[in-house]
Formats: sequence, structure tokens, C-alpha cells
Amino acid sequence: MREIWPILVRNLEKISMRIVGISLRTLSSTAERVQALDILARVLQHPLFQEDVLAREKTRLIAGLKEDETKPERIAEKAFGKAVFGIHPYGLPSSGEVSTVENIQRADTEAFYRSHYLAKTAVVAIMGDVTRAEAEAIAQNLTAQLPQGVEAVQVAPVTMQIKANEQRIIHPATQSHILMGAPGLARKDPDYFALYVGNHILGGGGFVSRLMHEIREKRGLAYSVYSYFIPMKLPGAYQIGLQTKKNQADEALQLVRATLREFIDKGVTKKELQASKQNIIGGFPLRIDSNKKIVDYLSVIGFYELPLTYLDDFVGNVDKVTIAQIRAAFERRVNPDAMATVIVGAPETPNPGNEGAVQ
Repeated sequence: MREIWPILVRNLEKISMRIVGISLRTLSSTAERVQALDILARVLQHPLFQEDVLAREKTRLIAGLKEDETKPERIAEKAFGKAVFGIHPYGLPSSGEVSTVENIQRADTEAFYRSHYLAKTAVVAIMGDVTRAEAEAIAQNLTAQLPQGVEAVQVAPVTMQIKANEQRIIHPATQSHILMGAPGLARKDPDYFALYVGNHILGGGGFVSRLMHEIREKRGLAYSVYSYFIPMKLPGAYQIGLQTKKNQADEALQLVRATLREFIDKGVTKKELQASKQNIIGGFPLRIDSNKKIVDYLSVIGFYELPLTYLDDFVGNVDKVTIAQIRAAFERRVNPDAMATVIVGAPETPNPGNEGAVQ
């Protein structure tokens, strides 16, 4: 049986805290379901790692990485990851680098599989027309012959406090691509809902967010500006991003910083909080309106070890967030004076005060 197995890249032993997922959608009728699950079980538990497939996938991936090296948005993402996380695995490009992909051998993929694809740490999420007993049997059949292992590979803690730094990367793009941020929060963080609701007001709520109002609506400096947390097993990044004309980059960046500082210093208004809650709660049914969306949530609940009542409690947890909780959480977690900034396609002459910028 031929297969395409995920190519594992860049320091294979260090990326275990990112999710690797394999999904299957099949008919519920017994004959089709049994056959489909049998194929999935064989691929998952007895991968072949064929040399010709590995070579083909390396070639494809390297071609994509070389193309990414020309794209300002990809350059910005790569530089931002390193600026926020340094040598921590979370700072590594998710798709790797040309030099490391070139050196991957079949033995590397086999070793990574044996140490990371463990029965002990596998999460099986199932949504469909099956009984509890059938679901348990499916989970057992899919994981019984996975490597047993001793325990999952542990990753070093994230350094939460970083020094303010700014990189200006010259690029011929007509617009400057700007990313700004720092380590944020983990998925099980007790501040999760306060930060989630608060960020919806700041930059996660689309056209109703403060950043969009200040940057786009009032001044026309960008078509889109956003902010979001990327919660993972360990604290992922808090990121603010936008694109703007090169000659407006410094003005836009200063305005983003001023808006963020005011948000943290003064907090949110009662009107903003009410509107944010209504938007999030009103849109929640659309997040679980299909089997695929529900099973995706189930896999997240399992992987991050969230309460089994997470979906049942979501609306209530959002509704309980207060103005004081948002302000306190942002004051604890987001420091405007300790953030990394990356500008790709930067103005050739940086503003005064950016003498340490990288060209």
C-alpha cells in the first residue's frame, strides 16, 4: 500500500507540542465504515516511509519553502517566530527550512514516529452514528498497535518575558507587512476567557474592533488589522498584524502601539463588553453546526485535556467575563514595552528611536 506520510522537519525531536492530526470521513454503513477504518489503522500503525515517496515529498516541500522565501508574509511570520520564541521549538517555522528538509532521511522519520506517535498520548475523536461500545472499539483498533513508548517528549518552558526588539527587513513589496507580539497564554490558562473576550474588543472582532476603528475606519492606514492569541500546550504567541503602504508604516505602527497601550491602561467600556459578548455568543452556534466542526472541537478538548463540558460551558464562561477581569488579565499578560516587532517591506529610513533596527 502506497501512502503520503507527513514530512517531519527541522529538529525532529523538538516539535512534539504541536498537534499532528489524521482525519477520516466515511459512511456510517457497516461495510464501508469497517473498510475505511481498516485502511486508516494500517496507515497509522504500520507506516511504510517509502524512499521514493519521501524523496518526492521532500522535493515538493523544498520547492514550496523556496517560494515562501520570496513572499513578504512568510518572511514576516518566520522572523516573528524567532523574535518571540528564540530557539524554542515554537519559534521554528511550521514547514521547516530548506537546509533541514534536505537532510531528512528515512531513519529520521521512523525514529520520530516511534518516539511521538504513541498509544499513550493519542486522542481519538469520533462523531457520527455509532454507539459508545462501537466508538470504544474503534479507538482501540486505531491505537492498539501504535508504539507504546514511556512518555511524551517534553519541551522546555516558554520564556514569557522578552526584550523589546524591532526588525526592519527590506523587501520590494509595495506594502509593509507588520507583525507585533510576545508570548501570550496556554490553552488551559485560567485567564483564557477574559483574554479571549477582551481581545475580541481590541482586534479580534473584525470591523467592530478598536484597532480596525482606529487604523482603518478613522485614518485609512490599512485594509485589515487584527490581533489574536495562539494558545497551545505551552503559551503560544499573542500577535497583532496589518499591512499598509510603505510610507505609512511608521505612522500605522505608532498608532497600533498607542491603541494597545490605551487598551491596557484604561480597559474596556461596558458598551464594548456587552457588544462583544453578544457577538461571540450569537455566533457560537455556527461553530458547532456540522459534524466536522464538532469533531474538531472534540479533538481539541482531548488534546488539551479540557473539561468534557467545555462546549456546554462555553457561552456561560463568555457571559461571566467582567470589565475588571479583562483589564487585570491584559495587565498581567501583555506588556507593550516588551514586544517583538517585524516589518517586512519596511521604509528605507526608520523613524528616530529605531536605531537598533535590523536592515
